[in-house]
Amino acid sequence: MTQRLPTPPASGLSWLNTADDGPARRALLDVCACRAWAGTLLRGRPYPDPEALLAAADAAVAALTAEELAEALAGHPPIGRPAPGDPRSAREQRGMAGAAPALRAEMLRLNLAYQERFGHVFLICATGLTAGRLLDAVRERLGNPPETEREIVRTELGRINRIRLGRLLRAAAPAAPAGPEEGHPR
Repeated sequence: MTQRLPTPPASGLSWLNTADDGPARRALLDVCACRAWAGTLLRGRPYPDPEALLAAADAAVAALTAEELAEALAGHPPIGRPAPGDPRSAREQRGMAGAAPALRAEMLRLNLAYQERFGHVFLICATGLTAGRLLDAVRERLGNPPETEREIVRTELGRINRIRLGRLLRAAAPAAPAGPEEGHPR
């Protein structure tokens, strides 16, 4: 079942459209570790609205070569082992945080089997998924042919990028000034 992801707010889009290439590139590489993907989005600026940015991001993922896809995947830690000190990684993999030791051990074993079979990290948009669902997903996908799995990975990468772009636009959006009701005098 395809989950409809929310469209990010337009207010942060002005930063992305007008930021110097260096900061914009760094922000985009934080979304997706593939230089070609970030370069494609940079060259597409300015975007008239968030939907146009998301469409460009999806098209850029679809156009990645095998090497570029591998570069993007290298930026993702294995499920169950978020990058140390990275709050985003921990947030995205929250479903594994309270998993029982046996489930965590099984996830590690299956992650390694997946990596051995396909040559890259098991990638899934883990946001909102339980540890059990993540474990079921890796079990199901281990049996896929490589070409099928490559397309699933591409889809999952696109979903992750959409969520991360939404967060980027929200973070770049100007904050509303705090009013006296929040304890700040005007």
